[in-house]
Amino acid sequence: MRIATWNVNSVRARQQRLVNWLKSAQPDVLCLQELKCTDADFPFDAVKEAGYFAAVHGQKTYNGVAIVAKQEPTDVVRGLSDGVDDTHARFIAATVGGIRVVSAYAPNGQQVDSDAYVYKLEWYRRLKRYLESRHKPDEPLVMGGDWNIAPEPIDVYDPAQWEGQTLFTLRERDVLQQVCTWGLTDAFRHLHPTEQKFSWWDYRMLAFPKNRGVRIDHLFLTAPLVPRLTACDVDREERKGQQPSDHAPVWLELRD
Repeated sequence: MRIATWNVNSVRARQQRLVNWLKSAQPDVLCLQELKCTDADFPFDAVKEAGYFAAVHGQKTYNGVAIVAKQEPTDVVRGLSDGVDDTHARFIAATVGGIRVVSAYAPNGQQVDSDAYVYKLEWYRRLKRYLESRHKPDEPLVMGGDWNIAPEPIDVYDPAQWEGQTLFTLRERDVLQQVCTWGLTDAFRHLHPTEQKFSWWDYRMLAFPKNRGVRIDHLFLTAPLVPRLTACDVDREERKGQQPSDHAPVWLELRD
């Protein structure tokens, strides 16, 4: 079973790239982020023609997440459902092939100590409470998304330059680690403990050709799925070409 995650940075602007990647990569499940469209504007027909169903939690202009799968997603939950007045479409969960799948688009945080940064930290605390109240670590669960946090120094191209900047502050890394202590394993780092690969590169300053990137797109697994994990990688090639997203897809494979 192949499960992937990809921040497409506007599904309408990148519709043909999405369809082409679905046809070539053939993931069983794809978690999408930053759709930047409402549910009504999502390209359901194009995705269906490629052989996929879609569960969508969209938002006009900003945010938006989806789970695209060869089997129709069931038991769909949109949002963290915790009673907090939050209009951001950042979270969707569904069951596919006996596995609970989450697609999440974590807040960016903007500037350190800004309202957006405080919201980001609290969003992660809400996510942990969601896991604690709705799931158990011994259930098969995959959480894919743009988490907007690089967990370790190896996950940024220049740790000294990035230290203290949003995406790599100690408070952000700690709150992500607190979520993981609930019972999640970073699939890529589990298989590649010392390898440096990135999933996001700025459009500016030739960041991609110079490989000045960060690894902020992650696939997390619960314990029952870790023994089934056989591969996890970044599809760097998809960051190339005309009008790419600034993120590359990340994928994993689970044996039956």
